[in-house]
Amino acid sequence: MKKPSSKIREEIARLQDQLRAAETREAERIGRIALKAGIGEIDIDEAELQTAFEDIAGRFRAGQGQATAKKNGSGVRTSSEATSTLTSGAGAGSVSEA
Repeated sequence: MKKPSSKIREEIARLQDQLRAAETREAERIGRIALKAGIGEIDIDEAELQTAFEDIAGRFRAGQGQATAKKNGSGVRTSSEATSTLTSGAGAGSVSEA
């Protein structure tokens, strides 16, 4: 028995709501991590930042980068580790920190 179009529309609307909720959760998680890493304090063009994030995502998709989340004894990344992660994207070197 085929579903009427109204039921299909309802199902699509429900799935779209689920997708929006999942994207919001993911965005909040990534945003919290980025803020903890100090990304919010860096003056960088949004396109350059997106390119850097795409590079990071590519490393993790390829199975690399899993060992890059090194922490010092207190459980906090050292500044050299955080810097090396940030400078791998486009615009590396255009950001200066004091």
